[in-house]
Amino acid sequence: MKLKIALLQLLSGKNLTEQTMIGKKACEQAKTMGAHIALFPEMWSSGYYIPQDEKAVNELSIPAKDDFVQGFRTLAADLEMAIGITFLEKHKPKPLNSILLFDRKGKEVLHYSKVHTCAFDAEKMLSEGEGFYVADLDVGEDTVKIGSMICFDREFPESARILMLKGAEVVLAPNACPMEINRLSTLRARAYENMIAIATCNYPVGQPDCNGHSTVFDGVAWLRDEPWVRDMCILEAPEEEGIYIAKIDMDLLRDYRKREVNGNKYRHPEKYGAITEG
Repeated sequence: MKLKIALLQLLSGKNLTEQTMIGKKACEQAKTMGAHIALFPEMWSSGYYIPQDEKAVNELSIPAKDDFVQGFRTLAADLEMAIGITFLEKHKPKPLNSILLFDRKGKEVLHYSKVHTCAFDAEKMLSEGEGFYVADLDVGEDTVKIGSMICFDREFPESARILMLKGAEVVLAPNACPMEINRLSTLRARAYENMIAIATCNYPVGQPDCNGHSTVFDGVAWLRDEPWVRDMCILEAPEEEGIYIAKIDMDLLRDYRKREVNGNKYRHPEKYGAITEG
């Protein structure tokens, strides 16, 4: 099957009410475009605004049960389309940078909080997530194993590696930063070495410190009956705001994973002690 992911590369509004309105309209449009999943950029609830004052950041954060988040649960069921909504999550001692994935029936299937926070910058105001998770996502004609990592998580090979070891086929990666050759190359490497598809949704140009270029790497580096290699990048959006659809050929990916050499096939975890001891 062809898994259709809509990357909602959107400019944010001024408040939660505007974020809701803009986000719901985009999801409705994504459904008309045939999407199975609609993915928001990082921390959509605040437009990736993180106050550098403890009182202010806590006031801006919202719980997972907030009407903003739950409204997208309802919308997912109404549209019969999975939605990955991102938000500044209320949490003690500090808020979290989170994504909640609702399936096409409005069921919560994945709740992930960013593990590798940018503690050297604005995210020093946030807590870290506890781990990486994989869930079965029913998209109607198929069930896909979905995981998530958020922005800076991609810089750590362990993030994608753990998701692969837990069975992930597709990784949803909300983002809020300039996507340039090095960051794009990192995403390509994570997809290549783990034989996973990675869908990254960024904010467009016009959002502070962002430049669009949302991408999907499908994880298939070569085909059996074709010479040389293929480009795993099946979508790279331009800088401008828009809704961009990528189609991941799940049958192609699964066949590739069965016969090729990356992922977990030739690892030697018994020799990697320096990593786990670090």
